[in-house]
Amino acid sequence: MSIREISKSVEDIESEAERILEEARTRANEILLKAKEEAKEILSSRLPMDEIKTECQEIIHNAKVEADKKSKDAANKASKIGTNAHKKIEGVVERIVNIIIGVK
Repeated sequence: MSIREISKSVEDIESEAERILEEARTRANEILLKAKEEAKEILSSRLPMDEIKTECQEIIHNAKVEADKKSKDAANKASKIGTNAHKKIEGVVERIVNIIIGVK
C-alpha cells in the first residue's frame, strides 16, 4: 500500500467521521426545533401556565439530553474511526519499514 493510498484512506476515514458528526448535529438541531415547536403549541393552548411552563421545560430538557447523547455517540464513532485509521497506518508503516530493512 503506497503512502498516497494510505493518505487517501485516512482522508476517507476523516470525511466519514465528519459526516457522522454533521448528521448528529443536524439530528440534534431537528430535535431541538421539534421541542420548540411543541412548546409553542403548548403555550398557544389554554392550559394553566404553570403546567405549560413545566411541560415546556421538560420537553426542552429531554430534547437537549437526547441531542447531547446523539452528539456524544457520533463523537465516539468518529473517534473509533480515527483510532482504527491510526492502527492501520502503523501497520502499513511497519510493513514498509520491514520491507526496506529486509525483514519478512
